[in-house]
Amino acid sequence: MREDDSRIETLLKEAGCSVRVIAHCHAVRDLALASADGAGVLDRELLNAGALLHDIGRGVTHSLHHAQAGAAYLRDAGISPGIVRIVERHIGAGLTSDECTLLGILPIDCMPRTGEEKVVANADNLVRGSRVVSIYDRLESSRYLGRKIMFRTYRLWLFCEQIRRTPAPEK
Repeated sequence: MREDDSRIETLLKEAGCSVRVIAHCHAVRDLALASADGAGVLDRELLNAGALLHDIGRGVTHSLHHAQAGAAYLRDAGISPGIVRIVERHIGAGLTSDECTLLGILPIDCMPRTGEEKVVANADNLVRGSRVVSIYDRLESSRYLGRKIMFRTYRLWLFCEQIRRTPAPEK
């Protein structure tokens, strides 16, 4: 385990995350890094930290508010803004500020924008517990969310598939 990873483990435990949540975070990190293999355009350190910390807010709540609670926790801990944004924007395929309002959470734009944010959100979509599922399983279990959200989830997956299949530029 790298030094940064042990610091992240400590943060997750101090935040009150269960063993199951931490195992889920590791599975999401593993899938996110595997998805980014060969894609030289992504910051692997940012991706590693963001994926490991994406559910730190679950130490506070298991509601949708966990993303914003986790982001606030990390801001208070002095964690870099890039990691904080990954945590804040990982819910599903993102939430607009209007959708946040309708869900009763702070009305901020929580749509993933950077490649790292998108890869973590997609990996989280494809990990149930600590088991990887297919995009088809994910979409089937998301039918209740409606077509708009399902389409957004599918587009996010397509973006990540394109990154995964794009070779890194030669140096």
